[in-house]
Amino acid sequence: MTTVHLPLFPLNSVLFPGLVLPLSVFEERYRAMMRDLLKTPEEEPRRFAVVAIRDGHEVAPSAPGMPDPTALPRRGPAAGFGDAPAKAFHGVGCVADAATLRERADGTFEVLATGTTRVRLLSVDASGPYLTAELQELPEEPGDEAGALAEGVLRAFRQYQKRLAGARERSLATGADLPDEPSVVSYLVAAAMMLDTPTKQRLLQSPDTASRLRDELKLLRAETAILRSLPSLPAAELTRGPTSLN
Repeated sequence: MTTVHLPLFPLNSVLFPGLVLPLSVFEERYRAMMRDLLKTPEEEPRRFAVVAIRDGHEVAPSAPGMPDPTALPRRGPAAGFGDAPAKAFHGVGCVADAATLRERADGTFEVLATGTTRVRLLSVDASGPYLTAELQELPEEPGDEAGALAEGVLRAFRQYQKRLAGARERSLATGADLPDEPSVVSYLVAAAMMLDTPTKQRLLQSPDTASRLRDELKLLRAETAILRSLPSLPAAELTRGPTSLN
């Protein structure tokens, strides 16, 4: 298995291969990361790894009693992630390639990256200005009957879209331009469904495309059944996640 050493960008969400990730970067540790990525020659990919934070929030040490109002917040590359940062993150993430990386006048960054390859988190290094990690690239195996499963997932996904649009009283754009390559279908559907982070993480970690598609088919049928009984849903874009304010 191929291993790589990359900057590590923890988020409260899951990034999938092929999906676009917009970021507004203002924390100093991540600004330092972006400044270093800008030094990469333009013809080379500007890569970093995205991992989801466990429990959907940063993990910090706690102690009994009331907090000390005079205590300064912890700073540094591992701030907010406890004494063992690797334990604060899920074990499988995704490499991101920053196609757009623009520094604003105030020193913050506007980033538009795309997920490329799944990786397993082997170790985390907090000795520099930002976290870096040793990562093992994970191949995407098709599994059994991935093609037939992808067709079933697409049909179920269109029904899910219709129910979701109906519950929100919004019009539905045509799904004619949806992909048909099984792995692409599996990642698009995983990203587009309204699921919590642990469920999305489970889909990212699936051993192969067919397993992910089988899981998604069950989820789509269950979610569509629930939508039939819901009068309305909170507003949320179906195929776009929120911009991370790291």
